Formats: sequence, structure tokens, C-alpha cells
Amino acid sequence: MAVAGIDVALLRATSAGPVVTWTSGWSPAGGFGVGVALVADPLGAGAATVAGLLTVAALVFGWRFFDSAEAHFHALMLLFLAGMTGFALSGDLFDMFVFFELMGAVAYALTGFKIEDPSAVQGALTFGIVNSLGAYLTLTGIGLLYGRSGQLGLAPLAAALAEHPADALVVTAFVLVVTGFLVKAAVVPFHFWLDDAHAVAPTPVCVLFSGIMVVLGVYGTFRVSTVVFEPLLPHADLHRLFLVLGTLTALVGAAMCFLQRHLKRLLAYSTIAHVGLFVTAFGTLDAEGTAGGALYAAGHAAIKAALFLMAGVILNRYGSVDEVDLHGRGRRARLLPWLMLAAGLALAGLPPFGTGLGKAVAEEAVAKAGAPWGPTLFVLVSALTGAAVLRAAARIYFGAGARPEKHTDEQDTSGSEEEPEVEGLLQRVPLTMLVPIVLLLLTGLGLGVVPAVPVWFGAAADRFVERGSFVGAVLGTPVAPAGPPTEATWTAAGVALGLLSSVLAGLIALAALHRDRLPDASGGLARPFVAGLAGLRRLHSGHVGDYVTWLLVGVAALGALVALPLR
Repeated sequence: MAVAGIDVALLRATSAGPVVTWTSGWSPAGGFGVGVALVADPLGAGAATVAGLLTVAALVFGWRFFDSAEAHFHALMLLFLAGMTGFALSGDLFDMFVFFELMGAVAYALTGFKIEDPSAVQGALTFGIVNSLGAYLTLTGIGLLYGRSGQLGLAPLAAALAEHPADALVVTAFVLVVTGFLVKAAVVPFHFWLDDAHAVAPTPVCVLFSGIMVVLGVYGTFRVSTVVFEPLLPHADLHRLFLVLGTLTALVGAAMCFLQRHLKRLLAYSTIAHVGLFVTAFGTLDAEGTAGGALYAAGHAAIKAALFLMAGVILNRYGSVDEVDLHGRGRRARLLPWLMLAAGLALAGLPPFGTGLGKAVAEEAVAKAGAPWGPTLFVLVSALTGAAVLRAAARIYFGAGARPEKHTDEQDTSGSEEEPEVEGLLQRVPLTMLVPIVLLLLTGLGLGVVPAVPVWFGAAADRFVERGSFVGAVLGTPVAPAGPPTEATWTAAGVALGLLSSVLAGLIALAALHRDRLPDASGGLARPFVAGLAGLRRLHSGHVGDYVTWLLVGVAALGALVALPLR
């Protein structure tokens, strides 16, 4: 609570401009600096605030089973918060890496917290190996930049590199630096570790993974890209890079999400899908797209955290997170069915939730930036992820649809063998578990209806994309954002598309629940599509060697997308 309160106070202080602190007073002289800067601008301080508030929600939710957890769980959670906060507020590239590694090392331990469970250890090892490789690539890129400029601070580094045109070394450094952040953000093809980690991590940890950790990967990517590299690399090329990455991530995540029966894996793939939409929005590299992406990410953090807490309640109430095995077992529940349905519709972008407002602003910005099919992508992805949640809620709490067969093929992970996180199944849901869920859903709703929210996110986006604001504040020459202020407001088209995606989510969920009444669509024109989905599932093999290979393929693809246009 204390950290969250300090973050809120810091967030309010950024309304007058970035707040800069040089550790031990080592400020730069003559454009050269050896000190470490902590910089709080609205989006950075906002990310730190989200991390603090979600940690409070996670710890309150876990109050019931903390009696059976060893004391180091609490210490790990606080260290995780320290890493996330430091990363969000760091104005130094090397210190971003340090906090990045602190965040990662603690996350590996939290993922494998149930050390007696072999699957938890395997998930933690996969997480650790893939993310550590990404971190080493980032460190290599930092070394290249330091060798070229002699600077590590983001602002001094930007000033030093701006004196020379981009060459192969700068492009290579960009690819290596952002690779580590994209791995943490679970952007395709760096995403394979995420569902394995979510499947085995304790519920409070999943809240932080999906609610803020992956978002910090997106934040780090665009913080470095905007401040350091955008003046060096062509705007159009960076936009194309992030548009390709975001679109691919959104489509892969949505497809895999809808194919899951394991609730935590379903929600993990939903996170991947929405990260793709965030990257697409931020990838416009303008204030409107940034405002929409940031607001979408904030709304998603609240809604997805609530959904993971609901999955935790289901696990501790019924001893399973398999929606097939749980068919109709929650019929006696009174409040949670409606909360889960509301969260599913919010994930689909239903107005007036904050997810709906962020989606509306982001999809319009993407269309304006040269991708007229952007709104179609946002509607499709949000509808599929929302439908998956609605389908699970209808099956578990209402017994909707025919009772599915419980057999599992080799590509399925059922979730029926998950162990509860409390001693004995819950007979009723305690308030310490229920209250955080309700407050998170109300927060997600408030982001869409409070009039000051669009104004704040617009102003925060203006400062984020105006690199002169960040660089000037750090080097002592403040620059105010130029042009009229951006405002992330509702539009008639945005409301209509939000309603459309919500209706589609409901229809898709109904079709999935009653697919036994529908014609067989596995042949004919649908055969290539079905075969493609089967192939996509086979790619998610669970073998860490495969995932490392895909990481290297991703690095090569990033290099090609950035370097080829420069030739």
C-alpha cells in the first residue's frame, strides 16, 4: 500500500512535466554524464502505479492461503514490485537492463514456487532460459551503443547518436536491445514461454505477469525506440515493423486463446492477443495511437487481473481449471457468474469499459496511420478473446451446451490435475478474494466513464511521443509538447465497433457451446483453415529447444524488417 501511495503521489507530480532525479547528484555536464537518472513522466509513473495497485490486489487475494506459504513468497513479490517500478522509472538504458533482470529472476522463482510440482519447475526453466537469452541479447546491444557513444543514459545516448547517421551497428544494436523487451512482452515469435509460465504460477503471480509485466515489455520497447532510435531510423520502417509484429501477435494469440480449455492458458493467450493490439497501437508512433494503446493496456490490466483472480477462485473452489471438467459445477454460485460474464464482455471491448474506450481510440489511430484494416483486426481479436471467456463462464456456471467429452488429445492441456492453492477446497468465497475482483472490474469500468481519463491519457501520450520533452527534462532544457493536446475520447464509430465486437463475442461463444448442432465444417473450404490451426498448436510444443530456435528466428526477422529498407 505504501509503494502504491507513493506512486500515486509521483504520478500527480508529473502533471507539470517529467520529474528527474540524479542519484547522488551526478547530473551531466557539457552533454556528458556518468550518473544514473530516474525519470518519471506520466506513462512511466502510471505503469509504476499499476504495478503497485495490482500487487496490493494480488496480496489481498492471497491472504487466505498465505498461512501455508513460506515467508519468502512475500519477499519475492515485493522484489518483483521493486524490479517493475525501477524499470518503469529508469532513465538509463543499462539500469533498465538491471531492473529488467531483477524482475526476471524473481519471476522465474515465483513461477516455480511450487517446487514439488515437476510441471512448475519445467515452466520456470522454460521461462528463465528464453527470457535470459533475450536479456543477454539486450545487454549485447547496450554494449554496442556504449562503444559507439560512451553513454548509457537514454537522453545523453540519444544526443550522442543523433550526431551520426544510422549504420549497420546502430541497426544491429536496435534489434538486439528491443529483442529482450519483446521477449518479456511475449510478442510473436518470442511468446512461447508465456502460457507455460501462467499455467503453473500461483494465481497472484499470474495477475502481475499478465496485468503489468508484459505491458512493461511493450513500454520498454517504445520508450527506447522513441527516445533513442526514432530520429535515426526511418519512421515508416519502424511503423511497418511494429504493425507486422502486432498484427501477427494479435492473430496468433486470439486463435490459440479460443482453442484452450485450461482457463489459465486461455487467459495467457488472451494476453498475447491483446499485447499484439497494444503493439499495433503504439506502433503508429503518434500521440493518438499511444493514448489509445496506453488506455487499452490500463483497462486490460484491471480486467485481466480480475479474470485471473476468478480463475483462482474456481481452482480453489472446485479443484480444477478445466472448463470441460467443470461443466455445470458452478450452478449454485450467485455473484461470480455475472462478474465473469461482465469481464468477458469488457475484454471484447464493450462500452463503456476502459478496454472499449482504449480499443476505440487505438483502432481509429491505426486506421489513420495507414492501415485501414486495423479496426477489423481489433474487432476480430477482441471478439475471439471475449468469446473464449464467455464460453467458459457459460459452461462452468450455467451448464450451457451439451456436456463435452473429457478426453484430451496430445495437443490439449486440460487443467483438471491442477492442485488448489488452499488447504482443502473453499466452501464459500471469502471477502479477501471477492473484494479485489469487484474493485478491479469497477476500475476497468471507471476508466471508460470518468471524464478526466481521456484528457489525462491524451496529455501523457503527447509527452511520451515528444522525445524532446524527455531528453530536455533530463539534460536541463525542458521542452513542452507542441501542437494541440490529444484527447482519447469516445466516438460514434468507436462505440459501434465496441458493440459489434461484443455481439460477435456472444455469437461465437454460443456457436462454440452448441457446435454439435452445427454442420460439420472440418472439410471442404474449411479444411486448410483447420489444418492451419492444428499446425499452429503443434508449434507450441512445450520443448524449450524449439522456443530458443524461434527466438533466433525472431531476431533474424527483426533484423530483416529493419535493415532491408535501409539498403
